[in-house]
Amino acid sequence: MSSDKLAIYAKALQDLAADDRLRRLSPRSGADFSSNDYLGLAQSPRIKRAIAAAMEAGTPVGAGGSRLLRGNCAEHERLEAEAASFFGADSALFFGSGYLANFAVLTTLPQRDDLLVLDAFVHASTHEGARAGRAEICQFKHNDADAAEDRILAWRRDGGVGRPWIVVESLYSMDGDVAPLDDLIAVAERHDAFVVVDEAHATGVHGPQGRGLAARFEGRDDIVVVHTCGKALGASGALVTAHRVLRETLINRCRPFIFATAPSPLMAVAVSEALAILQDEPERRQKLAQLVAFAHREIVARFGETWSSSQIIPYVVGDNARAMALAQSLQQRGFDVRGIRPPTVPAGTARLRLSLTLNVDEAAITALLDALVELEGESRWRSAS
Repeated sequence: MSSDKLAIYAKALQDLAADDRLRRLSPRSGADFSSNDYLGLAQSPRIKRAIAAAMEAGTPVGAGGSRLLRGNCAEHERLEAEAASFFGADSALFFGSGYLANFAVLTTLPQRDDLLVLDAFVHASTHEGARAGRAEICQFKHNDADAAEDRILAWRRDGGVGRPWIVVESLYSMDGDVAPLDDLIAVAERHDAFVVVDEAHATGVHGPQGRGLAARFEGRDDIVVVHTCGKALGASGALVTAHRVLRETLINRCRPFIFATAPSPLMAVAVSEALAILQDEPERRQKLAQLVAFAHREIVARFGETWSSSQIIPYVVGDNARAMALAQSLQQRGFDVRGIRPPTVPAGTARLRLSLTLNVDEAAITALLDALVELEGESRWRSAS
């Protein structure tokens, strides 16, 4: 094979390396400050026992086909019924991942004359789904409901005749901030719009029983919610909750659903058990809330400022190389902290994304923050006293 065929790819990788943006796989090691396993369910004995019992009872590992063929298993349907009840939704549909669910919704439900109004900070899967879909696309300033409304009004003035779809995350994965859902819902009501809410980092952690920040809006016919199962629920996949007419539309028109092998029935069992744990063990959420409150108090004490209000805590460094060097230094001290660089975050905002989970305790949080102070230089921060 001629190396000329690979030259364009090699050059692109070299350019990434020169800008300190080359990604590499690295092993899991050290205290967990980088995963999304917020409730520590990825190693849950209850979920392991549920899967073992299902296998003993004859549940297959693989579905063996798409849901519309022989891949539709009782475990999928049971999970979807339980999820609709738990989240207070009209119906639910199970997908293989959160990325796939976002892509599926946005390539299927918005129609050709519609407008997708995306918060500027929504996940890459949302942007990809929007680009692959049929509707017109625009973005609005992050967490600014007035800006979203301005986009809709401008579209109408320019002759837009379809329906707007406002697309947001309830809790943003890189900044740890919360969407102004009440204001966005009000905008949607004024303009007869749909709202799509990605609850990826809120499901299991926030809202009553961990039902998410959009829990009070579930069950409305103008709301579509994506509940990722691979973060606080400790499994994988995603549940789309929506009016049953929209669910049936996805089943009949959604190519990522129709032409994909169904998720493992065992994963449906795992998610079902995780939902049961949310109801049976509220102390998990309470303990996480206490850890989050502790971490934020300690950050203010050491650094004199607040970085977020949730379990996702960004320490914005700015420079790509400096962010990665700082992450590496913390890893060498036994903390699994990862650097985040553009294009995942805006240029000039490379950061450490500190994620709080039940896999760590207050002592580990204290040690991490002490190490960060030492590495960054105490002169940068006001005295804890």
